[in-house]
Amino acid sequence: MGTNKLTTVKLGLMGYEEALALQMKIQKLVSLNRLSHILLILEHPPVITMGSGAKLENILADPEFLKEKGIEIFKTGRGGDVTYHGPGQIVGYPILNLNELGKDVKAYVRKLEEVTIRLLKSEYGIDAGRNSGFTGVWVGNEKITAIGCSVKRWVTMHGFAFNVNTDMEGFALIHPCGIIDKGVTSLKNIMGVTQDMQKNMDLVIDFFGKTFHLECEAMDLQIFLNKIKELTYECEQTGLA
Repeated sequence: MGTNKLTTVKLGLMGYEEALALQMKIQKLVSLNRLSHILLILEHPPVITMGSGAKLENILADPEFLKEKGIEIFKTGRGGDVTYHGPGQIVGYPILNLNELGKDVKAYVRKLEEVTIRLLKSEYGIDAGRNSGFTGVWVGNEKITAIGCSVKRWVTMHGFAFNVNTDMEGFALIHPCGIIDKGVTSLKNIMGVTQDMQKNMDLVIDFFGKTFHLECEAMDLQIFLNKIKELTYECEQTGLA
């Protein structure tokens, strides 16, 4: 299903476990060439996720404290260490077929970084960049976008988390990405005023499409979920799933 189309879907506020299950279904369908490139845009309720290289000691908060606050911990299949997700953070889950976009995972990660770098410079005049030895997007010595991916049969999953209005106190619960000598920031912190989330979600989608040279087509959430359900059922009936 070779195409330069990117279907974009805004999921709203969605729990991590539910979003992960949806990603896995989509990744399977993309691998089977039943879907082309997908970009999910959403926010998560407060949650701590652990990548494949995560160390438990990088979670600083007491388990009972996290339980009282309703903050769950999930082990994931992405790369990287520990990170925090919460409202005010734009999370992007690109599920792309790298068989069609070049089988180069490092180049893929660099492009993910480029999305935020270009957005911040073009729209806000903020000079963001890379930090040697670390993934993600940095403004000075503070990370504004975290990146953690996985690739299966050259189809991507997981993605990036761009701090827009994120409550920075959430990062005090962890050593973000296992890094103890650098900080974390948000667009709100830099600009000094609360930012428009929908505007910035649209900007992320726009710059993502430009960076990956894909034509974005937005799809209504319920229509998209119905399509995933139908395609998954068809694959199950034919023994593909």
